[in-house]
Amino acid sequence: MILRLRYYQLYLRLAAYALPWLAFELAWRLWMFLWRVLGYTAIFNPAGHFGLLVLVSFVWAIMAEHYELISVDELFRENTGIKAAAHACGGTSAILLAAFFFSRNVVFPRGLFAIGMVVLLFLALILKSFFRIYVRIQRDGGRPVRLLIVGADHFAQRAALRLQNMRICPCRIVGYVRLPGQELAVTDNALFELEHLGELCAENGVDEAIIAVHPAQFPDIPKVLHALEHLSVPVRAIVDLGEGIVVRQKLFQLGRMQMLDLTSTPAESLDYTLLKRSFDIAFSSIILVLIAPLLAAIAICVRLTSRGPTFFAQERVGLNGKLFRMYKFRTMHVLPASQSDTVWTTKHDPRCTAIGSFLRKTSLDEIPQFFNVLKGDMSVVGPRPERPHFVQKFLNDVYRYNNRHWLKVGITGWAQVNGWRGDTSIQKRLEFDIYYLQNWSLTLDLKIIFLTLFKGLVSRNAY
Repeated sequence: MILRLRYYQLYLRLAAYALPWLAFELAWRLWMFLWRVLGYTAIFNPAGHFGLLVLVSFVWAIMAEHYELISVDELFRENTGIKAAAHACGGTSAILLAAFFFSRNVVFPRGLFAIGMVVLLFLALILKSFFRIYVRIQRDGGRPVRLLIVGADHFAQRAALRLQNMRICPCRIVGYVRLPGQELAVTDNALFELEHLGELCAENGVDEAIIAVHPAQFPDIPKVLHALEHLSVPVRAIVDLGEGIVVRQKLFQLGRMQMLDLTSTPAESLDYTLLKRSFDIAFSSIILVLIAPLLAAIAICVRLTSRGPTFFAQERVGLNGKLFRMYKFRTMHVLPASQSDTVWTTKHDPRCTAIGSFLRKTSLDEIPQFFNVLKGDMSVVGPRPERPHFVQKFLNDVYRYNNRHWLKVGITGWAQVNGWRGDTSIQKRLEFDIYYLQNWSLTLDLKIIFLTLFKGLVSRNAY
């Protein structure tokens, strides 16, 4: 089973890696054709761009791997694969445009570049569709993998049914093995007791053995492996640790210990820590330079309209529950911490200054948080940071609330651009934060920033 999947993965990967070369060839011919139709002569020699094509292929390979465009596991979990293909093409385009910008000596027509990216997107979608058809043909015409299921209760029966319904690899169940004391749920296939496994041999037609038992029976696995030794077939184990725990490429070796990562998050990926951090630094630096005059004007207004400091610093809860001091323009009269740290801001709040109400309504009071981003306490995009007092309260009242702290908190976020900010449902905010956690990508960050500019800065719930 695994060998067949690995062959599929190899074929898909090799075909996907070749796409940029085919896309360039097709795009160049299409571009030349369009110029002729328009009555112009295109002066461009495709020769001599071998180095550029190598760069494109390298970047495309990284993006295709990152967005699982060439993952056999994802082949039948999606409808068209257009989302993964679009993200991979978008990421490739962004990196290549940056390379063109800094490489003044590279001459490459913009029209040809745009056509090439569109052709690459369509080729990626065609490849996915073709490969689905290929796998289905192989499944329908190939010999099924003959499986011996270790386990004979309802859990094992459900596992066997899922294996038989797999669209990527045909399977046939040749028998079940009942463990000592296990409730019997199988009545329509050959049944063996664990102690009688010696009766089986290679001639019984077993290709692989699948251990399908509850986690409580995992201590029995060494005994099962010993009983299966004489069959000399590959042995797999179905890992089901309960609701909400997904184990997928999270088993790793640490010294002599094998560890299972049960709460893997994007914050532990190189893409998140390097790509997102680089974007945060670049974006925040540009914003602070561009709006420096506005920063100065707001600071002067705050100082002239009320007594107290220009900036307000308050403890918030960030990545992995760590506390940091978040900066804002001061929008309230100077108050004891007991009032500012534990009391919600309300509409027409008497604590707000005249300029402060305007700043909060337009989110201009949040601008100093770009300094938090440069420090590394926050990101431009992420769940909004909350005060420790309310975090402790929500931990007791809202299920999975702490999951939002598995990522860096942000100036703007998916919940905020969808209207869940201020005095709104904490549960709904959490739902959007968890969606962001599960679907993070740099493309999603850019989408949130775009939405923030058009509908996230001013909100009726911000006061």
